Amino acid sequence: MAHSMTPGQADLAHILIRMRLALLRNSLRGDRATNLYFGVLLGLALAAGTIVVAVLWPAYLPLALAVWLIGWIFGPIFTGGGDETLRPEYFAMLPATPRRIAAGLLAGAFAGPAPLVTLIALLSLPVYGWRHGPAGVLIGLAAALATLTTMVVISRVVVAVIGLFVRSRVTAATAGIVTGTALALSGNGWAPAVALGTTDTLAWTQTLVRVLPSGWGVAAIEASWPLALLILAANGAAIALLLLAWAGLLARRVVSAARGGVPARRGTPRPFPAAGGARIAAAKELRTWWRDLVRIQLLGTAFSYALVFPLLLVTIDSWIMVPFTGLIAIVMAAGVSANLYGVDGTALWLTLMTPGAERADVRGRQLAWLLVVGPAATVLTLAGTAVSGQTWAWPWVLGLLPALLGGAAGLIVCIAVTSLVPGTDPHKRGGNPLNTGADEGAESGLAWLMLVAVPTIALPTAAAILLQPWAGIPVGLLTGALSFWGLGRIAHRRLESHGTELLSLMKHGPAPQPTGKGTAADLPLKHRVAVTLCYCVAWLPTFPQGIVPMIFKIVGIQDPVWFLALHLPPLWQWPTIIFMITLGLLMYGYAILIPMRISSAP
Repeated sequence: MAHSMTPGQADLAHILIRMRLALLRNSLRGDRATNLYFGVLLGLALAAGTIVVAVLWPAYLPLALAVWLIGWIFGPIFTGGGDETLRPEYFAMLPATPRRIAAGLLAGAFAGPAPLVTLIALLSLPVYGWRHGPAGVLIGLAAALATLTTMVVISRVVVAVIGLFVRSRVTAATAGIVTGTALALSGNGWAPAVALGTTDTLAWTQTLVRVLPSGWGVAAIEASWPLALLILAANGAAIALLLLAWAGLLARRVVSAARGGVPARRGTPRPFPAAGGARIAAAKELRTWWRDLVRIQLLGTAFSYALVFPLLLVTIDSWIMVPFTGLIAIVMAAGVSANLYGVDGTALWLTLMTPGAERADVRGRQLAWLLVVGPAATVLTLAGTAVSGQTWAWPWVLGLLPALLGGAAGLIVCIAVTSLVPGTDPHKRGGNPLNTGADEGAESGLAWLMLVAVPTIALPTAAAILLQPWAGIPVGLLTGALSFWGLGRIAHRRLESHGTELLSLMKHGPAPQPTGKGTAADLPLKHRVAVTLCYCVAWLPTFPQGIVPMIFKIVGIQDPVWFLALHLPPLWQWPTIIFMITLGLLMYGYAILIPMRISSAP
């Protein structure tokens, strides 16, 4: 008994590894399993590509490994705090020091597909070491294990920092700004590199990627034996220091959680009256947008991405995207707001307990979202168009702005009540206030759906602008108003008829589905992976490589930027654009029709 109450370091690590594997195994069902399989396949493809880089283009191996390090660092930020299947708070009562608990949690962190896939990618180090003989292979193997451990510990430290320090509006907004900036750099980060010049960029990039922890292995392989051992020893010392820092952060986090965690300012909950209910619901929702750290972080992500993405192109003197800054912000804000009811947890019972309050709640949420996003997006749109000097863009932005605002305000409530992803109540989020407890894959799916659906609503306005530029303004106003009213009506009627089921879903999670009902979980594995792949990839040929270059061709913009069709001879430009749009629509059609076809099959 004494031994079981005071487990040794190896025993504690073994227990936590088994717990992590058991939780992972029991969660592999439905969409979660599909997302995991797809992620593993994509990771294996990237790992194989990293090994190919080590064989064919060894000079770029440090850069490829730096990409893996960036993924481990920013992955937790992108997912609102990362995977915390084993929360530190669960083990606060163990008779063990923070260092032992940290070491055990580190061992548990290795029990998953992500470290295994990363280890396969890091086998590129011994492959690269083969160029330096058998000694290089041995150093490469040791460096691969050390680099993997370093990446995992750095990721855990980032998660601990997020959980401990993101406890105010300022820090939550900062986390969102970092996320949005990183996303924008992943799309247009090439522009500053081109502006700096190819020669200078390559010089400082080669130095930087070797200074990063991901490049220490390459540096050790290229160095002499004594220096290589010194580099590996320094890597081990860095791991020890990171582990000590993580242990200290975990101890502070557990103490903070025991004292009450993030202070919440809550009044006495009461249902709102039917008269004037929409205004009262809007006021309540505005206070939630101001107080909820998750929503603040998501808004920071949306607006920082919208600002940085076009400004990166300005470094190469391309102002083409600047007028659309506000429109990008609307689409991104709609994407991060897709699970509007899910992030509130079981607070829906307040609405259901008030007869006839569903309509007021939906309309109030729509109004609040417009008040939060609309003014800032309008200012960004008007200022961006004026500063850029792109006079041709005025009919486009003035027509698309109301269409996108109204369409997004309607879609967010419609999607929120028809495709709700249950999350943890805000006051039960534990030591990490940005972790909603919702299925990350399902929430990402809703975000991608919004990124496609919101621009689709504006297509009639775009068609009117193409026929007569200034006709887009009345068409955009009408489209936005009808979308706001019609989709909101669908949402509040759905809430009236299925409110109890939604509350049960948020409280207890999805009920087990019988087989043969045609749900995504019942699709054959190959179709599940294909449907997920189509949803994730179809937007690329449809919008960036199809619709956007089509608009460029129509309005006469000559800058090809990164659109494939515009880099081809004129004879092949229109066929390529049509092919890209068709390919994207076919992928969306496959993703939608295959589940419907299987569900209708006997």
